[in-house]
Amino acid sequence: MRLDKFLVEMGIGSRSQVKQYVKKGTVTVNGAPVKSSDVKIDENNDTIKYNGRILNYSRYRYFILNKPAGCVSATKDNVHQTVIDLLKGENTKDLSPVGRLDIDTEGLLLLTNDGALTHHLLSPAHHIPKTYYAEIDGYVTDDTINIFATGVDIGDEKPTLPADLRILSSDSTAARSEIELIITEGRFHQVKRMFEAVGMKVTFLRRIAMGELKIDESLPTGAYRSLSEEEVSLLRFDMPQ
Repeated sequence: MRLDKFLVEMGIGSRSQVKQYVKKGTVTVNGAPVKSSDVKIDENNDTIKYNGRILNYSRYRYFILNKPAGCVSATKDNVHQTVIDLLKGENTKDLSPVGRLDIDTEGLLLLTNDGALTHHLLSPAHHIPKTYYAEIDGYVTDDTINIFATGVDIGDEKPTLPADLRILSSDSTAARSEIELIITEGRFHQVKRMFEAVGMKVTFLRRIAMGELKIDESLPTGAYRSLSEEEVSLLRFDMPQ
């Protein structure tokens, strides 16, 4: 790979910017400063440094974020902080959130530049399960479980696919409930609309799993980390090779 292409892919700067960085001697390859940005490098074996920092090449990047409320699942926004803004100091070039969580919804959000994985996880045909914890203004009962299990009319052309609703607590006197819900779609405001359809309101919503990947409880709200190879393998488990 050409050095300038490598530096651009690593998010160091634009093609013209990295050329200037190279000319100033801030880039080294295997310990030696380079003066030309078009030299060929072995991105997998050479040691490339920018301002003394080693740049480890990876074609794809994967991050898990514990999304906070008030933050939008977008790459750019003129009003609100975005999930990309939270990845301070990272190479965010071409990164996108895998699906969207509402601005007031918290929890597990993946960010990657792996388009094939994103398509796999979001395609309705693959029915990737997404698990949510929710607090409900309403009394959730076995009847609610049965309704969700057969699909809910939320005003779309078709009812939702069957969903697995589990009651964690339910207080008939206070009309308050805590639940976990597994859905295999990603319709607009789907969880909120499902409960609205049965006369209830979601007052707090947090995604806790996507496929086999569960939220990292050690991550504070707003924090993130790179996925391990094992975690990426879990997400890619049933993808065509």
